[in-house]
Amino acid sequence: MSKKLVIIGGGAAGPSAAAEARRGDPSLKVSILEKGAFVSYSA
Repeated sequence: MSKKLVIIGGGAAGPSAAAEARRGDPSLKVSILEKGAFVSYSA
C-alpha cells in the first residue's frame, strides 16, 4: 500500500514541500489543495 500526503496550500511552499517529499519517497502519492484559482509551480 502506497503512502499518501495531502498538502494544504498551493503558494510557493506547497509545491516545494511536495517536490521535496517526492524526492524522499518516489512512490508517495501527493495531493495539493488550494482554494484559490492558481497554484505556484515555479518555486
